[in-house]
Amino acid sequence: MTLTEDAPAARDRRPALTAENLVVEFPAGRGQKVHAVSGVGLEVPAGQTLGILGESGCGKSTVGRSLIQLPPPDSGTVRLGDVTLTGLAPRELRRARARMQIIMQDPVSALNPRRRVKDLVWEGPSIWGAGDDPRDKDARVDAALRDVGLDPATVRDRRPHELSGGQCQRVCIARALMLDPEVLICDEPVSSLDVSVQAQILNLLETTARRRSLSMVFIAHDVSVVKNISDRVMVMYLGKVCEVLPSDGMQHEALHPYTRLLLASLPEVRLGSAGTAGPAAAGPVTDGPAAELPSPLNPPSGCRFRTRCPLATERCATEEPAPREVRPGHQVACHHAEPRRNHP
Repeated sequence: MTLTEDAPAARDRRPALTAENLVVEFPAGRGQKVHAVSGVGLEVPAGQTLGILGESGCGKSTVGRSLIQLPPPDSGTVRLGDVTLTGLAPRELRRARARMQIIMQDPVSALNPRRRVKDLVWEGPSIWGAGDDPRDKDARVDAALRDVGLDPATVRDRRPHELSGGQCQRVCIARALMLDPEVLICDEPVSSLDVSVQAQILNLLETTARRRSLSMVFIAHDVSVVKNISDRVMVMYLGKVCEVLPSDGMQHEALHPYTRLLLASLPEVRLGSAGTAGPAAAGPVTDGPAAELPSPLNPPSGCRFRTRCPLATERCATEEPAPREVRPGHQVACHHAEPRRNHP
């Protein structure tokens, strides 16, 4: 079916953001390369939030930046709605990319220290030729600041160093929303904030996404944060996707040993029935060198998690596991993970 303006139902079924076979590598000198992202694919349905979860160095932030083409991936495709971003000419890319905004990890560094809050928030509309009427500008900036829980009269004329970390992150969110984006990429937006402020920012993001029907990609290493804000969770390890599953019941449905390892790091999570680990968590991850993340300069052959996996066999060293669907909406890349018939 051809998408036209007379086919709103078809547009509603189209994913807001799609990526296929993303590959990102960085030169490391002496002919070596950092294999940051290796063949990652994802899909973000309209109005939903995809969480990307993994420990530091797994490539999740690189995926987020490649989605918005900062920088573009070495190979693979990214589609925003019906527009393929990869391969676009700079002028067309700049125009299309206005529909997708990113919130950086460090809110203070993301803001120009020499500019006032009102100018920082208005930066996007100003670049895209919004009217110069100062009354319209002030009204729109004030409305954006109120939407993120800031008092315009208090913060409008301040500079970033006069604000707290939480206030700076709210300014970043207000600035990102000024262009009315369809997709919001949040790259660890609360990792540098106090726990009490984290909850406020997460509630703000969740409320804003629901009110504006935004699609979000939420990147973090905190399992509980990703689980609570996301509709689906994509777990990454060393540049590869391990598992994609719904966030609801994640602690019972997770099959990949790495996902279950992350869930076991939460004191309140009890895996399996009667507080026992299921088949995919048969044994602890060993301590010592084998428990360290392998180097992305020379990742392990086959399954990249095999050097830390309690279920690893010789097959895992020679054959890379392909993602397979174990139930609708749940994919896992593991030779040995099998769905459990009964769970709480």
